[in-house]
Amino acid sequence: MTRFFVIFNPAARGEKSKRVQQLLASKNSEEVRVAHTARAGDATQLAARAVAEGYHVVVAAGGDGTVNEVVNGLAQSAAALAILPLGTVNVFARELGIPTNLDAAWQVARNGFVRTVDLAVAEAGGTCRYFAQLAGVGFDARAVRTASWELKKRVGPVSYVWAGLKVLREPPINVDVSVNGNANAARGAAIFVGNGRFYGGPFRLFPHARLDDGLLDVCVFERCGYLDVLRYGQGILRGVHTRLPDVRYFQAKEFVCHAAAAVPFELDGEDAGDAPVKFTVVPRALRVIVPKQVGGNDHA
Repeated sequence: MTRFFVIFNPAARGEKSKRVQQLLASKNSEEVRVAHTARAGDATQLAARAVAEGYHVVVAAGGDGTVNEVVNGLAQSAAALAILPLGTVNVFARELGIPTNLDAAWQVARNGFVRTVDLAVAEAGGTCRYFAQLAGVGFDARAVRTASWELKKRVGPVSYVWAGLKVLREPPINVDVSVNGNANAARGAAIFVGNGRFYGGPFRLFPHARLDDGLLDVCVFERCGYLDVLRYGQGILRGVHTRLPDVRYFQAKEFVCHAAAAVPFELDGEDAGDAPVKFTVVPRALRVIVPKQVGGNDHA
């Protein structure tokens, strides 16, 4: 019998909270255990406990931040990750083809297939943290740090637009990227790191990314003015941003981002600290449950 440990973040998309709790209450049994988070870091501890107690599937019921915490609790264990997407953007769920409808997502968790994907790693200040989908250093991380939890709950994805406009009024901070000993491989105001293709929802910021290729995709935007952001945005929408003269796009197994001034980085949309930060990847170290039509290695 497959045992499910569901980690529910009641703060994610608060208007859905009651319906989600009703759904999970109807599933709570010897086979399915539900645990609620109360503060940052709870989901990581709960996921680690679920692994220690021998649960086969750990379900992250929340947004990308909850998924990130659960991934850090699972680390490189044999337990599989399933997702009930309840957050603002749900980028990793989109990457895996998981439906936003809660009942349909639960059916994927119960009856989907297991796929093994790469696990990305960020190391800063002597601490390592995993991330599933994406990371950013510079401009977008500054926006993530500016967008408060209250604002995200009230206006959703628009909160990041507001935060980005606020950051645009501040002086840009250049970030240097070192790859394979080359300290000046790239420099830009915004460094984006992708394990998967999507960023911010349906935007294919990393068109060549694959979740299981053992590589991270890096997109470097050199400038950070109003007109530059508009130009980059149009390029992303048209799928031609990687061909712009002031955009660098490459793949790497390992690289370091550093800056002369203090600059933050984010992991899966959550503030994670300040650079310098080293990025690496552990190939096929995370087991995820995906819909049958997406395919996988074996049945959940």
